[in-house]
Amino acid sequence: MDAHTLDQIRWGLLSLILLIISIGLHEFGHAWVADLRGDPLPRAQGRVTLNPFAHTDPIGTIAIPAFMIFLPILTGSPAGFGLIGWGKPVQISLLNPRTRRMDDILITLAGPSMNIVLCLFFALIGGLGGFHFNDPKAASVVKFLVSGVFLNAGLAVFNLIPIPPLDGSRIALRLGIYTEEMFQSLARWGFLILLVMINISIVRSVMGDGIEWLAAPWFMLWDLLL
Repeated sequence: MDAHTLDQIRWGLLSLILLIISIGLHEFGHAWVADLRGDPLPRAQGRVTLNPFAHTDPIGTIAIPAFMIFLPILTGSPAGFGLIGWGKPVQISLLNPRTRRMDDILITLAGPSMNIVLCLFFALIGGLGGFHFNDPKAASVVKFLVSGVFLNAGLAVFNLIPIPPLDGSRIALRLGIYTEEMFQSLARWGFLILLVMINISIVRSVMGDGIEWLAAPWFMLWDLLL
């Protein structure tokens, strides 16, 4: 195994670790806001924790992302898709009927919001740490931080797609865009719909534009802080 392949494997491992942490904090966001809104279920299930492994789904957080990362490296073929993954869903009870709609909206938005906070976090490290984008001495750190911004922007955009089980679908339901019947019908086929969508070039192009749009302000902030 040559040095280039070893370097790719090293970056693959870092990408997987970054994804596990980012997904874990996404799910923590849901659990934390549910706890703040008085929902006892996430705390009872041990989900109000920053430990990413409490939020890890063995298939969605580790197996599938690892396959997507390492198969192209080991086979020498280009990846035909971006990196995706998901965590263990946070269960909520929404016990208060008077605040149920708003509780659900806030809890749902907390996940993507946490990914946006992580974009800010990586940009602040880059800017305040004095890591210039084109500095060869800091190339590895810059690559990691840039990956962190793009990955979390990607997770936020992907999760706001209004197809179950993604967060965007619950927002659509609570805003009245979907009826309960429509939501349940979509939920039965949600995974298949998403699988088809992410392999349609125009959808991937729109998502890519959305990710770039969401990431751009954080790179501007990074640059301003230098």
